[in-house]
Amino acid sequence: MFKLKKRYTFLLVSLTTLPALSAQAQIQLSGEIKQGGLVIGKTHVNNRVTLNETVLTVSKQGDYVFAFSRDDITQYTLMVTSPNGKVETQTFTPAKREYKISRVEGISKKIMNPNKKANTRAGEDRAAIVKVRKISSDLTAFSQGFIAPRSSRITGVYGSQRFYNGIAKNPHFGVDYAGKIGAPVKAPASGTVLLWVPDMFYSGGTLVIDHGHGITSNFLHLSASMVKVGDKVKQGQVIAKVGNSGRVTGPHLDWRMNWHKVRFDPQLAMKIIPIQ
Repeated sequence: MFKLKKRYTFLLVSLTTLPALSAQAQIQLSGEIKQGGLVIGKTHVNNRVTLNETVLTVSKQGDYVFAFSRDDITQYTLMVTSPNGKVETQTFTPAKREYKISRVEGISKKIMNPNKKANTRAGEDRAAIVKVRKISSDLTAFSQGFIAPRSSRITGVYGSQRFYNGIAKNPHFGVDYAGKIGAPVKAPASGTVLLWVPDMFYSGGTLVIDHGHGITSNFLHLSASMVKVGDKVKQGQVIAKVGNSGRVTGPHLDWRMNWHKVRFDPQLAMKIIPIQ
């Protein structure tokens, strides 16, 4: 069954009523089946959930999650198996999207062509980010949905192809929010602080928050953090300040989200409707 929420199409399939979950498999999803989309699911805690060959973690409340990358065209089969052998499946392929093209001129040669020392530092930064993306905690904050970290104007969107000084670069995987240096940044969902580095080469002040099951929020170009590694944060809590650190042309917040290695669209994540 497909339901239209606001103006967005959400896949919300319910094959049994919740009281019967202990006896049967269950597929109940909320999210958009499209490139860059995030999907949360609900099932009985004892059910086994797989997405193609990947076994998804099911929380003590029956929550699980998965996401699609920017250019994902894979056909997926979601399989939910109950302890008594009952199996339900749903097959889908992420819908294709068109992405915006943006051009940024006036980037200095030093930024466009960093030296050997800078490249070494950038590699160390990437290793630190890769390490935290491997974490898969039992938090379930992702299941409660996400809010914008700022209410200011959006100046950059997920998936857009950027050209710096006319040279095509990697797609942009975040959402950019306008803001003056020192403007507040709020937690889009509750979680635990995994990383704070004030001076990464490309991303400057970089903060990473874990929302559970491999879902993380990454905040780039910050001027300061209001929290430290290991802190528990609540949705809406001020966690950092906007900055212009790293390789940027001006102050702003770049908010990115990951499901482990999969970089998905924060704007689609904010459309998630929690499953009751």
